Amino acid sequence: MVETDFLTHTLGNGIRIIHQFTDSPVGHLGVLINAGSRDELEEEHGLAHFIEHSVFKGTQKRKAFHILSRIEGVGGELNAYTTKEETVLYATFLTEYYERSAELLADILFNSVYPEKELKREKEVVVEEINSYKDSPSELIFDEFEELVFDGHPIARNILGTKKNLRSFTRDSIFRFIENNYHTDQMVISSVGNVDFGVLVKMLEKYFGAVPAKLRNNSRVKFENYKPQQQIIQKDTFQSHCIIGNIAFDACHPQRTVMVLLNNILGGQAMNSRLNLALRERRGMAYNVESGYTAYSDTGLFNVYFGTDKENLDKALALVLKEFDLLRDKKLGALQVSRAKKQLIGQIAVATESRDDMMLTIGKSYLLYDKVDPLRVVFKTIEEITAEQLLEAANLVLDKNQMSTLIYK
Repeated sequence: MVETDFLTHTLGNGIRIIHQFTDSPVGHLGVLINAGSRDELEEEHGLAHFIEHSVFKGTQKRKAFHILSRIEGVGGELNAYTTKEETVLYATFLTEYYERSAELLADILFNSVYPEKELKREKEVVVEEINSYKDSPSELIFDEFEELVFDGHPIARNILGTKKNLRSFTRDSIFRFIENNYHTDQMVISSVGNVDFGVLVKMLEKYFGAVPAKLRNNSRVKFENYKPQQQIIQKDTFQSHCIIGNIAFDACHPQRTVMVLLNNILGGQAMNSRLNLALRERRGMAYNVESGYTAYSDTGLFNVYFGTDKENLDKALALVLKEFDLLRDKKLGALQVSRAKKQLIGQIAVATESRDDMMLTIGKSYLLYDKVDPLRVVFKTIEEITAEQLLEAANLVLDKNQMSTLIYK
């Protein structure tokens, strides 16, 4: 291994490669593109996600069935997803199929033809996906909360889009979005597996290197002028659903890691998080209660979600606000901070055992920062967080006067 633990290379057209060697018989390969739903024009709302669905529907030399069978026919998996800021295509496979996977990912990314017949069918699939969200208030509320917080800004719009927009998309719409947003200097190929790096680079040069360079010449509209919003929506549901939050630190902010730790203390994945103890364990008021922190390129979002019986809504919300106050008013003790840091470090270490997640994580880091810190550096950064930094972050982000609230009542 080199000092960074990761091997990197940049193709002549600007596409970056990052690789981590493992001795596993299973390989993971993905292409991450710095383009997502926030890069859509208003009339394109939902198009980035629709392209992600449609990219598997046929290339210049393959029909949809042959694309799906190329990797899955040998026991692997081919998948994709869209976020507000990224589109990702990736595969998991036995190591002997590295080249097959690389060739297929390049083929669907650069040679897809988006047949009209397939597009028409896939629109119905996405309509059903939209309908499924509308049937799930615990998922829908997150999208509607971002629309509330980022009101009017491109980042506010949900990823799936609307049925009306979806019906209007054509092949021309797709090719226009790709031309405007899929830039080679905004692509990273991420690999985790048992393959020699020189062999991998040669392979990727063969399938990705001939693509003409296309550099980004447009910039995203920065989100500014946040104003807290409150909204109550009447819903015919058994529970009340509540989400409360504030804007937070962007992906390059020096306090980003502090915020990750603060969020984990408050409502992270562990059963001993403050919110889980306060609402679920001690009072039985909620089955689901969680907090989340998402760092975007120019802003961030912190939120707390819970579902509870309608008559417990006010009490549960008061308990959440009380936990905010506790973290803002009193500095955590040395033992509390030490335990919190050990917990987060352990969770990150456990997560790295999932090598497909590792492939996506290092790919995203390389895409955003043009570097990936080894775990020892990540852990050192966490270890250096102080109680004073946590208090400062809490006072900035957990300010009740800056909170937006969305309730399904």
